[in-house]
Amino acid sequence: MQYINELRDGEMIKEIYLCKQKQTLQTKAGKSYYSLILQDKTGTIDAKVWDLNNGIGHFESMDYIEVNAQVILYQGNPQLNVRQIRKADEGEYTISDYMPCSPFDTEQMYQELLALIASVKETHLHQLLENFFVNDAAFIQSFKKHSAAKSIHHGFIGGLLQHTLAVTRLCDYMASQYPAIHRDLLITAAICHDIGKIYEISDFPENDYTDEGQLIGHIVKGTMMVEEKIQSIDGFPVKLGNELKHCILAHHGELEFGSPKKPSLIEAVALSFADNTDAKLQTFTETLNGTTNTGWLGYNRLFESNIRATSNPE
Repeated sequence: MQYINELRDGEMIKEIYLCKQKQTLQTKAGKSYYSLILQDKTGTIDAKVWDLNNGIGHFESMDYIEVNAQVILYQGNPQLNVRQIRKADEGEYTISDYMPCSPFDTEQMYQELLALIASVKETHLHQLLENFFVNDAAFIQSFKKHSAAKSIHHGFIGGLLQHTLAVTRLCDYMASQYPAIHRDLLITAAICHDIGKIYEISDFPENDYTDEGQLIGHIVKGTMMVEEKIQSIDGFPVKLGNELKHCILAHHGELEFGSPKKPSLIEAVALSFADNTDAKLQTFTETLNGTTNTGWLGYNRLFESNIRATSNPE
């Protein structure tokens, strides 16, 4: 199989991919065409079907399709100009080839997360973390395989675990540098900050927003999940519980970024910076990994800047 990250400008390919998204759009001249997002385990690629002729068979989103196409570069990124499509039959593809996965070992990441949980000494916070990450088998299974986003960053199997671990590592460092930080509170908030995403985003291959995700969102849902666990722990301090929930509610940092509250605690500030740092650096990494262009890549909305890869001196 020729994976998406192996495609090169100018190549003609005939390969099966998962059609993640299919849209019927119109050119300025009023001619209909298909705009597709195709996926395999190495990532996604935009594809366009400009000529809806007899060579384009019937298919829908989430179908596996064989495409006959040419690879082109559009604004520095590879894109497929599709000539023919047919829906693939069962047995022609192996599903594991089409699900993007974290490049890191899931069990190793999870063991590191458990070690960070073990380092939390405050008894109520430690019990809350164990109730999620040690005692709740269904939650653990979902958390390990979930993505952290639909497409922007960590949009792959294991992405939620990878992102959570990276944010918690950053928070652990911050706590070691600033004595005013309540380390146990910050580590607990970091580990729990995105747990609501297991309900906000559906499992692969869909990996799309659920009704609960659209109507409630992961920040509020995660806070509700933490509150439910708090209620099951005898004597959990009310003030500590409110501080933990505040950190989760404020972890996007700004109201316009989806946080119901702006950070009012030093731990909430630290968490919002750590979350934003990992999200942006991972997004930049994925952008660089998705292109062979060594020049400027064009304007990126997230960074509000024209971006490119750093030069590699001899």
